[in-house]
Amino acid sequence: MPAVSEQLSGVFAPITTPFRDDRVDEEALIYNIEKMNRTGLTGYFALGTNGEFKSLDLEERWRVLETVLRHRGKDKVVMAGCSAESSHESMELVAKAAELGADLASLLMPSFFAKKMTVEVMERYVRRVADSSTLPVVLYNNPGVAAGVTIRADLLRRLADHPRVVGLKDSSKETFRENLAAAAPGFSVLAGSAAFFLELLRAGGTGGVLSLANVLPEECVRLYRAHAAGRAEEADRLNALLVQLNSQVSGSFGIAGVKAAMDLTGYRGGEPRHPLLGLKSAELDLVRAALHRSGLLP
Repeated sequence: MPAVSEQLSGVFAPITTPFRDDRVDEEALIYNIEKMNRTGLTGYFALGTNGEFKSLDLEERWRVLETVLRHRGKDKVVMAGCSAESSHESMELVAKAAELGADLASLLMPSFFAKKMTVEVMERYVRRVADSSTLPVVLYNNPGVAAGVTIRADLLRRLADHPRVVGLKDSSKETFRENLAAAAPGFSVLAGSAAFFLELLRAGGTGGVLSLANVLPEECVRLYRAHAAGRAEEADRLNALLVQLNSQVSGSFGIAGVKAAMDLTGYRGGEPRHPLLGLKSAELDLVRAALHRSGLLP
């Protein structure tokens, strides 16, 4: 397995969890992973927001992670979401993910007691989990799903001395620049959205964990490679298409939009888990039209 800095370079798909009759559909998950294995993705982020991890019970989470690990390509890195409300449970989740063979652990900040999540409390949480971990830890900043709890530069500076806190997936356009500026040498910052993926790369970021990579993984990889090779015009052209498409798919319709777009591009998306709703017919028509307008349909 390559060095951590290499593992956190490029594009990850934050893989979705397919359901059939509201149960995890392992066959569809295997189909998606084996199809994605043939792309240039760096790897997969399992059990994240796009994976609807909060809607999975513990047994289902491990089944999903085991399935991803069993069927991933030999060159694919797997980051496992290990977020919980307590340090104690997060430590247990990280230990289990390591036992199953994950390469990296991801931590979304606790948020049930959002008003109490000061920078001191967040540092205490991350240090305790990372101290107990045998896996490198990637922080996950997503205030939109964490009751507004936000990872900022002051937390990154406090954690700069921890050898196992190695990166950040930043899904906030408001914070990624300050977090990049505060990152210690060797600390990787990845975009959590195609909306500012190229901006982050040009500011010094190392990659992205992009919901759109579930839909059009090769196009997301092509953008990363165009930037890395200095092909600015190609990168700008692809970026304009992906930013627009992202706003019309996940930006407008969330996980239901991502899954519908996957169905339209040859993957198995299906519907979100109950009680979330799938797209209505008119909404599906909008996603289909956006894909066609982009010219990126396979």
